[in-house]
Amino acid sequence: MLALYPRPVASPSIYNNKSVESAYRPSVGLLMKNTLLALAVVLIAILSLVLYPTIKGTQSMNDETAQNPQVLFETTMGNITIELDAQNAPNTSANFLAYVDDGYFVDTIFHRVIPNFMVQGGGLTADMQDKPDKRAPIQNEANNGLKNDRGTLAMARTGDPHSATAQFFINHNDNAFLNFSKESTQGWGYAVFGRVIDGMDVVDAIAGVQTGNSGGHQDVPLETITITGVSRL
Repeated sequence: MLALYPRPVASPSIYNNKSVESAYRPSVGLLMKNTLLALAVVLIAILSLVLYPTIKGTQSMNDETAQNPQVLFETTMGNITIELDAQNAPNTSANFLAYVDDGYFVDTIFHRVIPNFMVQGGGLTADMQDKPDKRAPIQNEANNGLKNDRGTLAMARTGDPHSATAQFFINHNDNAFLNFSKESTQGWGYAVFGRVIDGMDVVDAIAGVQTGNSGGHQDVPLETITITGVSRL
């Protein structure tokens, strides 16, 4: 029959007392190696106890959210709080904040409202005139991967993809046809740079108002909707 387990081989070199003792006595090098390994394990355990609270604390908060500025818009129909995506749209966010900080948006209106599409504002006054002192147009950042989904904030512009200045719009629906597809006049799309985090009910209310024509513009609210205040949070 075949043995199921290996059998020891009878040999004086293995089974005499001297050989057995030397075979099972660890060398000095092995002892040192094992000691160092044990110390390393203990050190790693100690460091993990020390560092874990710190690591856990930083990971429990979304780093991107922590760095994203928030802006409060006070309007005649209620307040809307916006969170900017400064990481994915740095230039657009910086441009927008420059207008916020100098109070440019105050006394501008939501001048174009189309339900299930978007509400647009930030550039015209109640007499349907462009508010002066706009900054230079900015580079279109629509190729940042952000989508024109409901509740997102994007830059309005002319037919020139890189003509956005102050006017913005809030998407009232998922508007995939506004997204970037390629770097061409037709494909650039509209740059998303933020989202509504509070006050979407106000956006819905704005989208539901009656509109008409005024000052050569269509889809203008019959009752003026004014931005009365704007500030960073």
